[in-house]
Amino acid sequence: MDTPAEDASTSGLDSRITLRFLSLPHDSAPGGRTVAGGSVMEWIDQAGYACAVGWSGAYCVTAYVGNVRHARPIAPGSLVAVHARIIHTGRSSMHVAVTVESADVAERVYSPNTTCVLVFVAVGEDRTPVPVPQWRPSSASDHALAEAAVSRIPARDAIKRAMLGQEYTDASAAPRSRLRFLVPPSSVNFGGAAHGGTVMRWIDEAGYACAAAWSSDQAVAVYSGGIHFLAPVRIGNVVELDARLIYTGPHSMHVSVRVLTADPRTPEARTLTTQCLLIFVDAGPDGAREVRRWEPSLPEDVRLTQHAVDLVHQRGEIAVLAPEVLLAQ
Repeated sequence: MDTPAEDASTSGLDSRITLRFLSLPHDSAPGGRTVAGGSVMEWIDQAGYACAVGWSGAYCVTAYVGNVRHARPIAPGSLVAVHARIIHTGRSSMHVAVTVESADVAERVYSPNTTCVLVFVAVGEDRTPVPVPQWRPSSASDHALAEAAVSRIPARDAIKRAMLGQEYTDASAAPRSRLRFLVPPSSVNFGGAAHGGTVMRWIDEAGYACAAAWSSDQAVAVYSGGIHFLAPVRIGNVVELDARLIYTGPHSMHVSVRVLTADPRTPEARTLTTQCLLIFVDAGPDGAREVRRWEPSLPEDVRLTQHAVDLVHQRGEIAVLAPEVLLAQ
């Protein structure tokens, strides 16, 4: 194993953090059989944020969350461990890999459930980016993850451009779900906006409403990607989550979710603040059940269906981070 080079600017800084706790009843998905994907997303953001702030020593904002793979559901009442580690730094950005593990209370043997990568940006009091200490890989897993982080950047940027290039109008016949409410003060972070994890929980809830209406109340998210935070969600604003089914596979439902906000005094002047693509399956006792096929007919729906297929291929270019590498020393 390589020995880390001495660096006064990072001396005493910890590039890793682990949160451990017991999942609670309010973390459960509808039906109570598993923990909700939105709860997992909140835990991921909390651990990633703590890691980024601890490394940078500054207030941070969530800029991106990608390739959230829910490989295994979490049973309610499980012990949960959320591991976050720095895997790459830019001038003011930090790429943080997060792994969620869970264990039965009696057995206490942890198994990985979810992995993803987040990008945080450190900002000063004026909310403009500030430099962060540069992280340098030392162990074999550090080097592997640093290389993977850098290799993912072009594909991630291409996906962002592709998603932002799509137009969503009412000229659609796609199954759709809309949630609309005022952003409550309980969602506030230190910057006066809603926590990134809270926004991701709202996204999961909107996506679930759309997927459940198409399949059943046993719809569960198995993937979330392309979550770009384009603008803050301000406390007291009107927030609208627009979830739309854009593609179905034999066992999957691809749901695009867009988060728009507006000042309640001018509700028609909406701003796109966050976007995401979720993939749901209809969970049965023996695995994912077949879902009925949705056939687009209107031009916008046909275009968005092709967009979903293109994203499947683009995601294939992104290196999958194995839990054993993420958890290695």
